[in-house]
Amino acid sequence: MMIGVLLFVLALAPLVALLGCLFLRRPRLCEALNLIASAVSFACALPVPFLVDGRQMLFWSDYVIIDRAGAWVVLCTSIVYFLASIYAVGYMRMLNEDERLNRFYALFAGFGLTTLIAPLMNSIGIYWIAIELTTLVSTFLVAFEQVAESIEAAWKYIMVVSAGISLALLGTILFYWTGTFVLGPTYQMTWAVLGAAAPKMNPVLLILAFLLVLVGYGTKVGLAPMHSWLPDAHSESPAPVSAMLSGALLNTAMIGVVRFLGITRAARVGELPQLVLVVFGAMSLLIGALFIVRQQGIKRLMAYSSIEHMGVVALGFGFGGALGVAGALYHMLNHSLNKSLMFFGAGNMMRAYGTKEILEITGVSRFFPTQGALWLAGAIAITGAPPFGLFMSEFTIMRAGLKPSFSWAVYAMAALLIVIFVGFMNHFRSMYYGEAAPDAAPSGKVSAWCALPMWLSLVPLLVLGLWWPAGIWTYLTSIAQSLSPGMP
Repeated sequence: MMIGVLLFVLALAPLVALLGCLFLRRPRLCEALNLIASAVSFACALPVPFLVDGRQMLFWSDYVIIDRAGAWVVLCTSIVYFLASIYAVGYMRMLNEDERLNRFYALFAGFGLTTLIAPLMNSIGIYWIAIELTTLVSTFLVAFEQVAESIEAAWKYIMVVSAGISLALLGTILFYWTGTFVLGPTYQMTWAVLGAAAPKMNPVLLILAFLLVLVGYGTKVGLAPMHSWLPDAHSESPAPVSAMLSGALLNTAMIGVVRFLGITRAARVGELPQLVLVVFGAMSLLIGALFIVRQQGIKRLMAYSSIEHMGVVALGFGFGGALGVAGALYHMLNHSLNKSLMFFGAGNMMRAYGTKEILEITGVSRFFPTQGALWLAGAIAITGAPPFGLFMSEFTIMRAGLKPSFSWAVYAMAALLIVIFVGFMNHFRSMYYGEAAPDAAPSGKVSAWCALPMWLSLVPLLVLGLWWPAGIWTYLTSIAQSLSPGMP
């Protein structure tokens, strides 16, 4: 079957690049291998959503599942992996780390591989293993620059996320144990099996299991108050790694939360699971807004923006319904594009000015007119302002929440988005139009490798804001039903 071949090649390409980089230590060859692998993975992921119908499709002894939700997340991940691989060619050359580049690209390909396959895991246990693999691989990428700050960030990342993943494992075990009262002592731990059995499961145990999973995988997503690892890891990683952490990894963990939420919906246990997810989403928006306003580090600013946007996605899935789910999935795609653009621009400015501090970056529009315009457009887009894609997705999510039980979250979201817009634009006003010191002129130029992926991120982001194709709307709204197995 065509889809099976595409999924096989999608995973095989980064695996071949990983092994090739380990054995072929030439830096230029390694960067070419990773770039080709990312292009192949993207080419394979692009047609999959169009080939998947409303049914779940199983492969390789039912260990791999592909449905419309999984296909969408894999597409978002493949886009970021491809864009970040292009950008990495120019960025990593600036670090003068040719002796270690083969290890970087081996890890980077491994990171791409794990984030691509995790949404395809049909067993809740194997999904947990795949998410843990993303942690193990990305930890070494966070610490790649081998300075005190990056090593500290890597330790914090693996300690906090591992604690969260441990809770997710406990929740997974509790899900399985709850199912044994319905399905017997042994059964397949697939999403469909649990969804079908959910109406007969003990509702108290089911809710407890979901809360454990939500906190566990929510830590990986970066939802507040489990977000403490994210600002350090995102800000201290090399820029292409930051793009992957924000635009790919967070979506990969979020889809697990959403699938477990679908099981609780099938069980008809009430709105408590959705309410908790909405509370975490609103809290993430609040934390993001407060820290964005007072932030001093450029990449930490982008990191807190990721916390904010994962909160928006959580609100969409928590509100539920066709509007909520479609808006959240559309937001995933737009955020993946937009945050890649923002981290690429931040990496360029950090290398040009030799600093991570916002107040020390001045005169961007004068020294980098084209790059500066791209980055500024991305900054406007990331705040949810029109005419970009994030405005469309955020507006749709707010429409979904206009019901008595969740209207408070919509008002809070609207108010906090205004605060975030003002805070973000104030930082960029300082960097673009602030008074520059005599010695503040940047050194060096931005290579075409670093400029091209910014264009490739911004153009579709603008198109998705001006035009939401009817086919995409139909596709995304159909996922609302598929994420709630057993519902009529």
